[in-house]
Amino acid sequence: MNAPLLLSGAPGSPYTRKMVALLRYRRIAYRWLLSAQAVPGLPQAKPPLLPTFYLLGLDGALQAVTDSTPLIRRFDSEFEGRAVIPADPALALIDALLEDFGDEWLTKAMFHYRWTYAADIRKAGEVLACWRGGPHDDAALAATAQAVRDRQIPRLRFVGSNLQTGPVIEAGYRRVLLALEDHFRVHRFLMGARPGASDFALYGQLTQLVHFDPTPMALAAEIAPRVVAWVLMMEDLSGLEPGEADWLDVGRLPDSLRALLRESGRLYAPLLMANAQALQAGQSEFQALIDGQPWVQQAFPYQGKCLAWLKRDHAALSPADRARADAALAGSGNELLFSP
Repeated sequence: MNAPLLLSGAPGSPYTRKMVALLRYRRIAYRWLLSAQAVPGLPQAKPPLLPTFYLLGLDGALQAVTDSTPLIRRFDSEFEGRAVIPADPALALIDALLEDFGDEWLTKAMFHYRWTYAADIRKAGEVLACWRGGPHDDAALAATAQAVRDRQIPRLRFVGSNLQTGPVIEAGYRRVLLALEDHFRVHRFLMGARPGASDFALYGQLTQLVHFDPTPMALAAEIAPRVVAWVLMMEDLSGLEPGEADWLDVGRLPDSLRALLRESGRLYAPLLMANAQALQAGQSEFQALIDGQPWVQQAFPYQGKCLAWLKRDHAALSPADRARADAALAGSGNELLFSP
């Protein structure tokens, strides 16, 4: 794969921020096009998701490629050094699980706060509008901001945010902040003294939650100053010199990381299982019990893929590695993801 890599994205996209930070850490040269820039001849992603990478296919033609999780693994295999997938297969499974938790659960908190509270709605509408072409005069900015709000607020149903589930999302966000704050008292990254894919996943969502949207940002400033600082540090880790000894030992995971795994088991694992059952039954909606509260949401095929990928990775482990991974997950609530 030839660098610089070409991608399009936006500063308000957590997944764009995830991947740009990863490219900086990996020291992979890139060109970032703001998503509003029209570049003739570039293929269109279907569906149009951010970020979109424009990569050469086997036929030599540019392809529009999205989805950060497989892209991270592709880049790890095609660019040498500074890998973000742990060398220990058992720890790599823990990392993958937490990456998925950040990408697919913590984004619910991001979207919920942004499009639920008046101050957040106002700021997001106006600032996101400025990233959609421009420059804008006052009338154009007001019209574009309203169009952004009109499009995004009804999409709360896709992440399951409503009056009933909102308190569950917010309580989970607070506990995640506290678990991370505890972890960063001792460790630089989730995976030890060097970042894993999970670090970049949580970082992407937290760029918005602790540094953009007013309501979750205020909570983070109040209870998690280390997390606030960590997010800024994660933006550019090109100067970090990682070593193989910097990964955590999967047999001795710190209690702070176990607390984060318990949040995944408490919030995300039951949702994944209920979603998978609904998809298998051909249902468009599923019901679950999340953190002891009823949860109703539209079934989401992509999260069915996420569960399938985790199960595949777990099944691919050697018996010894699987036993070590299972021991690390024991009691977290994530065991049900890998039960027969």
